[in-house]
Amino acid sequence: MLTVDNHPLLDLVAFTSSFPAPLGDLPAPDWLQALLKPGATAPIQSDDAVRGAVRDLLRHGGYKPTGRGKPASEYLVRASGDGTLGTINAAVDACNAVSLHSGLPISVVDLDRAQAPFRVSTAIQGDRYVFNASGQTIDLEGLLCLFDAQGPCANAVKDAQRTKTDATTRRTLTLLWGTKELKGHAERAFTWYRELLERLGATVEPVR
Repeated sequence: MLTVDNHPLLDLVAFTSSFPAPLGDLPAPDWLQALLKPGATAPIQSDDAVRGAVRDLLRHGGYKPTGRGKPASEYLVRASGDGTLGTINAAVDACNAVSLHSGLPISVVDLDRAQAPFRVSTAIQGDRYVFNASGQTIDLEGLLCLFDAQGPCANAVKDAQRTKTDATTRRTLTLLWGTKELKGHAERAFTWYRELLERLGATVEPVR
């Protein structure tokens, strides 16, 4: 269900999750919310080397991962530090916890809002999409993105509004934007991620 263009740095981990109930009926438990707070312990950690390698990955196609275009994982660090990283739903909170501690950007799309076939490729000039409910857009040129039948819908910076999860979501496709500069890091992040999701009652299936 997913094709990936050749890329010298990308170490992508992709998987689907099926939840036992709509996300609106699955509030994040206390143990998951605790992972979003400053000082929380986790089996994987980020550091300056991780941040640098992730930025190198995003720069490869010509994209500039700075300012408002920096990796989503860097926003989480700031939000956790100033206490503004709140709960959204169980799926997004698990994503944010793993991204926060691993330093890897992660995309989560609703499989019932996106349309197969899926591919990962570098966006070209003119590619853009709305990324929030306010209608703001992001210029995607040079950035690795997930594409569905309608066009780009997710990346390591900001995911598209049209395929984001909501209260009705039952099935998701998740992408960990890992890099070959960090050998094994993405797989370790996925191992922990899977444990969190299965603790929430989700069924996780890797996508090859």
